[in-house]
Amino acid sequence: MKPTFVISCPIDTYSGYGARGRDVAKAVIELDKYDVKILPQRWGATPWGFIEDHPEWEFLNKHLWYPEPSKQYPKPDIWMQITIPNEFVPQGHYNIGITAGIESTVAPADWVQGCNRMNLILGSSNHSIDVLKSSSFEKRDSKTQQVVENIQFDPNIKTDILFEGVNVNTYKPTSKFLDLPEIRESFCFLFVGHWIQGDFGHDRKNVGLLVKSFCETFKNKTKQPALILKTSQGSLSYMDRDIILKKINDIKKTVRGKLPKIYLIHGDLTNEEMNGLYNHPKVKLMVSLTKGEGFGRPLLEFTQTKKPIMTTGWSGHVDFLKPDMSILLPGTLNNVHKSAQNNWLIEGSKWFDVDTMALGRALKDIYKNYKTWSVKAKQQGNYCKENFSFDKMKEKLSSILETNVVAAPKQIPLQLPKLKKIDNNKKSELPKLKLPKLKKIGDNKKSELPKLKLPKLKKVEV
Repeated sequence: MKPTFVISCPIDTYSGYGARGRDVAKAVIELDKYDVKILPQRWGATPWGFIEDHPEWEFLNKHLWYPEPSKQYPKPDIWMQITIPNEFVPQGHYNIGITAGIESTVAPADWVQGCNRMNLILGSSNHSIDVLKSSSFEKRDSKTQQVVENIQFDPNIKTDILFEGVNVNTYKPTSKFLDLPEIRESFCFLFVGHWIQGDFGHDRKNVGLLVKSFCETFKNKTKQPALILKTSQGSLSYMDRDIILKKINDIKKTVRGKLPKIYLIHGDLTNEEMNGLYNHPKVKLMVSLTKGEGFGRPLLEFTQTKKPIMTTGWSGHVDFLKPDMSILLPGTLNNVHKSAQNNWLIEGSKWFDVDTMALGRALKDIYKNYKTWSVKAKQQGNYCKENFSFDKMKEKLSSILETNVVAAPKQIPLQLPKLKKIDNNKKSELPKLKLPKLKKIGDNKKSELPKLKLPKLKKVEV
């Protein structure tokens, strides 16, 4: 029997962790070493129905598991959770937590505690693991302020890096482009990511600063490039779209002059549609001023177009983006602004602020010297295809499981030897005993006993 392997993750959701869960589940299934069951979980308010909307993922349906609440189930041999670490709860004989980690320099205390409940922690990048292992806290008594507990990553917990491998069969050069009829410009910068909480210049993806810097750099130019924002606040609603448009227009009002065009693509696209957007001939490069990434999945996907990438030089994506093949912008680490803080991005943690002067120079340079950067981009694409593909990720996962995982001991059936059937109608044939031959002693002859040689005794006179 194959070991039971339960994977708990938001597998059917339109989310980054949903995509991660689907990839890992597919890899484990293809290893063909385990009895795989997938336990679907929610992911905030993100919608469900991804598998139904994407027929290529329907093979997962036979592995989906919905346990009855009132029924007791045996512990799985291997339990894997793909989520944020504070949700890690061991349920198996061997427990694995997979996370993209945090985008700043400090993980919350309950994330560290969650990791300590598992046997093995797999991070998407060196950054994600390093931050988890370096985060420590002092828990103090509310009255006396005495330290009652030091919370830190347990050094006995095993860790490893399991990167998010790109599917090179999906993300690749193609002639099936996404239809962009309203865009007239032949040279477009592309940004992909959510525009979430944080004042201007303080949201994690730093979309506001990107919009302003782009406008300032290319205002009043005779020939202007365009900026395409594939973004939202995480919702598909018209209200969400209107909020994004208002943010863009409010920023544009702060820049005087003839401004370049900014286009919004709102809502979800299929993987094939995203690839069609990436490869569109008007899209010349991807740009992101991200303050921090656990990994940076869209950046990896875009490398397969062999087009340039411009982003910040810190956190998870520097595992696969090389400074001699991509434009990695300089900057400094600064405190996460209060407007961007939440339960995970905590007070006192830091993330990356791009050097705006260097950004302006880089935007102008790549627009002017695009061919030079295109040569480097091809090298970057080939490097990622060779080292960060889905197949390479599956190989790494297989190695990790073989090296680290000790499944529950199983009862081995007793193998008894086959016995020869005895026919009741026949006499039992017993094995013949071979006895030693004994010497016959004749009745008329005296028994010959061995002679004893006694020692001579000395005569003693009394």
